[in-house]
Amino acid sequence: MMKITVFGTGYVGTVTGTCFADLGNSVLCMDIDAKKIARLKSGDAIIYEPGLKDLLTRNLAAGRLDFTDDPQRAVEFGDICFVCVGTPPRANGEADLSYVQSVARTIGTHMRGYKLVVNKSTVPVGTYDLVRRAIREAQHNDVKGAPFDVISNPEFLREGAAVRDFQNPDRIVVGTDSERAKDLMSKLYGPITRVSRPILFTTIPSAELIKYASNAMLATRISFMNEISHLCEAVGADIGDVAKGMGLDTRIGNRFLQSGCGYGGSCFPKDVKALAQVLEQHGLTSTLLQAVDHINERQKRSVVLKLKKYLPSLEGKTIALWGLAFKPRTDDVREAPAVTVIEMLKREYANVRAFDPEAVENARRIFGDQVYFAKDAYDALAGADALLILTEWDEFREPDFGRMKELLKQPVVIDGRNIFNPEDVRAAGFTYSGVGR
Repeated sequence: MMKITVFGTGYVGTVTGTCFADLGNSVLCMDIDAKKIARLKSGDAIIYEPGLKDLLTRNLAAGRLDFTDDPQRAVEFGDICFVCVGTPPRANGEADLSYVQSVARTIGTHMRGYKLVVNKSTVPVGTYDLVRRAIREAQHNDVKGAPFDVISNPEFLREGAAVRDFQNPDRIVVGTDSERAKDLMSKLYGPITRVSRPILFTTIPSAELIKYASNAMLATRISFMNEISHLCEAVGADIGDVAKGMGLDTRIGNRFLQSGCGYGGSCFPKDVKALAQVLEQHGLTSTLLQAVDHINERQKRSVVLKLKKYLPSLEGKTIALWGLAFKPRTDDVREAPAVTVIEMLKREYANVRAFDPEAVENARRIFGDQVYFAKDAYDALAGADALLILTEWDEFREPDFGRMKELLKQPVVIDGRNIFNPEDVRAAGFTYSGVGR
């Protein structure tokens, strides 16, 4: 059993802290938002993440997990301190490290003995040195030189599968220059390390870069397929067939070859921009990453452009949206294609009726009463001139086409996630447009 402090209670911090507690460790999660801490202490997971609420409730009841807004208590509690705060993009795309620096200063101010500081936030190369300096500068004179290590342990938790990813990781990456830190991390992750998937120990800069490079590669594959989808539409090819044929090549594989209305969330958009900034800061070209980002933003807008082929004027028209979250099994609407689409529709003076199984409240915080948030998928269709599908929730895949046609004023479906078989939808009497089909 180890004593762990987790700074930050967002997706990464809450999942990390709760899952470490479930392994039998004693965990204290710290956040400056007292209201948020009170909700977490009561068993409210706040975020929608499958399996998280049950783990949270169980470990709170067992006394292995607690939450606090007291920074001194947090620092003094843990022998291992995980930094899991946000690194939002600045206007130029550069990662904002102010929250990471704040945690580092907090640790330096209150530490009274050895601490292993583990940076799990997604940060640019070289952040470990910034954290080290911030801790040293914040240490009190009477404990000047108190020992500590700063290491990198990037997270690879997918929203919607974060608990499962923690419990059954495909990789655990630790960047460290300390044998003491290496030994502690080996013991900490021992219960979930697999013989076939041991911990990958690297230099700290390598570990910091692995996270950015991984997300940028996945984003590149998505944007590449979205670029090809436009060519498919121009020449009469089917992007699904193209993806299958490409995926059979073992050098390529079949993952992340789906085309759609663009990627979103808290990672891919931010990390692509941030990595491009890092390249530029080192005098290197970021042409590829800039193109990846440009293609993705264009792909989000393409949904409305397709709609206007059928409804040239959207003023006064009512458009139904299925899906608000950037992906299924999450309530996260950050950088979601739906946000861009709604903004475009409102600029065209269209009315919007939207439904999502989990993300309505987060979308309501952005749009307020500008959007009618429906109670279910069919309620969103009532009197609408077209349906746009923007998130591939399972419950959208097998709808009652007859009921849909009765509710829609015009039977137009723009399938931004290719969840329907075009022949089935057209046979049911709909005008259908997918992506790359």
